[in-house]
Amino acid sequence: MILTAVAAMMLTGCAQNKNAQKTGEVVNNNSIPTVLLTREISPEALVKIYKALGVEATGRVAVKMSTGEGSNPNYLKPELIKNLIAEVDGTIVECNTAYGNAPQDRKDERTTSANHWKVIARHGFTPTFKVDIMDEEGDMKIPVRDTTHLKYDIVGTHMQNYDFMIALNHFKGHPMGGYGGALKNLSIGCGSQNGKAYIHSAGKMEKLDMRRLWTPEFIGDQDGFLESMAAAAQAVTDYFNGKKGIIYISVMNNMSIDCDCVDHPAPVKLEDYGILASTDPVALDQACIDIINQQKVTAKNDPTDLLNRIDKQHGVHTIEHAAKIGLGNRKYTLVEIDK
Repeated sequence: MILTAVAAMMLTGCAQNKNAQKTGEVVNNNSIPTVLLTREISPEALVKIYKALGVEATGRVAVKMSTGEGSNPNYLKPELIKNLIAEVDGTIVECNTAYGNAPQDRKDERTTSANHWKVIARHGFTPTFKVDIMDEEGDMKIPVRDTTHLKYDIVGTHMQNYDFMIALNHFKGHPMGGYGGALKNLSIGCGSQNGKAYIHSAGKMEKLDMRRLWTPEFIGDQDGFLESMAAAAQAVTDYFNGKKGIIYISVMNNMSIDCDCVDHPAPVKLEDYGILASTDPVALDQACIDIINQQKVTAKNDPTDLLNRIDKQHGVHTIEHAAKIGLGNRKYTLVEIDK
């Protein structure tokens, strides 16, 4: 069934702040992308929505997801994703992080491959799954179409080992981007450490220097950072569309205002919602934002903090710029597959 119209997407939550309420448009039109939705969050539902997309993951399949920072409890759990990984014979792919000043002082910080592997194991992903830290052996440059800030995207060299990507996203907030979904997973998530620095600095720093990266000299152009994320996301999408393809699935559960990369995230104040999927990452992120906007404040469900974070960080601008450069469409048809 087709769910809601634009007015239905602009309920109580939308009035809470100005930028986050800039919604997409839900229409029934065959010329615009479809976003699928199931309200069930289970291993079976994850496979069901993948199959409902009608795009088969073939060849060597990379499943790009976050395996979570050391003490973060909100990442997508192995028991949830296991059926999907088995269905596509996929490899979970990650890249090392680019934050902190002394990774050797923290056993769980993922700025080194050695520590990253420990976290991956502790969170139960090995030896159950094939896992690959894509920048463990270095990085490579891939083309960007939008050169507003970036001359190229910098990703892990192991990306070239895969033919198809499933961007398996955990939708939640993010301290710097406002929210984390498909576009962040494709850009920051697929960026090597140098690539992360390049995106965060809006093209100013091509080689990671942690002592300088988080200084005002390199961090301060918030819209430039968001636009760089959109450009890098488009680069990864183009890369896999030039091979066997790419699809996008977002799980809306354990939605803190903080990302899975935050070691001790803020408490979850939103109830789990469901799983969404699309062949358009812009439409998918927009649909997730719209769903948060339509949430009513109750004793058990309060979108206020997440909406405020998206607003404060101008998070919707990532979607706006991604649509502007042709990565996808903010209009979409929302189809519930449970009925």
